Amino acid sequence: MDRAGNPSPLQLVKRALPDLNGAMQRVAEHLLAHPDEVARGSITKLAEAAQTSAATVTRLSTHLGFAGYPALRAALAMEIGRGLEAGWASDIGLAIGPADPPEQVLNVLASTQANALRNALAAIDLPAATRVADAIAGARRTHIYGEWGDAIPARELYIRLLRIGIPVWFFDGPQSSQIGAGLLGAGDVALVISRSGTDATTLGFLERAAGEGALTVAITGVVDAPIGRLADVTLDTGTPNGTTWTEFFAGRASDVLTAGLLFVLVAQRVPDHLTANHPNGPGQPVVHPDAVLDPDTVVRPDTIT
Repeated sequence: MDRAGNPSPLQLVKRALPDLNGAMQRVAEHLLAHPDEVARGSITKLAEAAQTSAATVTRLSTHLGFAGYPALRAALAMEIGRGLEAGWASDIGLAIGPADPPEQVLNVLASTQANALRNALAAIDLPAATRVADAIAGARRTHIYGEWGDAIPARELYIRLLRIGIPVWFFDGPQSSQIGAGLLGAGDVALVISRSGTDATTLGFLERAAGEGALTVAITGVVDAPIGRLADVTLDTGTPNGTTWTEFFAGRASDVLTAGLLFVLVAQRVPDHLTANHPNGPGQPVVHPDAVLDPDTVVRPDTIT
């Protein structure tokens, strides 16, 4: 039968449930509680689960307006399939499908990131990035905030700056970020990464830091968002937040590129730190790769000219 425009099978069951009793009510309740299982199962399994007979399942199916249980099960499977498809589209996006082969998935992810990098090259304000690098290189302290997906490039920037001896701290929660912002002052830097530019905790961090006199910096994909308008310096990555994971993942490349640019610009301003802060620890002797480990081959940073 043609049921175009009619309520979904689950809606029909919900509407009918108050008027059902006994065995038919048990069948309807099990169907509502386990629609995926019913859509894949047989009439016998549904009858056993509801502690009734297959005939009762058939009576419920015809009571709902279906020709029988097979028609009810087919309609239910179609409804669940539409729901899964809609869920995939709203989360992962339409650029990749649930049945796409691995090579197609890889190609889509790579091409979206390549587009994001091209967008970043066109969007990043180099004079603004230079100003931020100057500030970080000379700051008493730099506090970086990023949460959830934004925490990935933010934390990497923190690690890189820490590696070259920059006094830097990373925060990723509302309470710790407020404490961190309150410790800042004039000459310090508060830097956030927020693709959407609307996160309330990020706004609170910038507002508190600005109130303490710190230079506030935002790396974002939406420069006219509240965070972009609030920050003293806004670095546009060229890729907005998007509505699906695929779009957000694409912008990860532009976030990392912008953060990496800042790291290298800061490193250029303190090149001596790359020697003084050796992986062995700050101030540890630097050993040339082709040297053997004896006192005569160890070169200390303060002796390099």
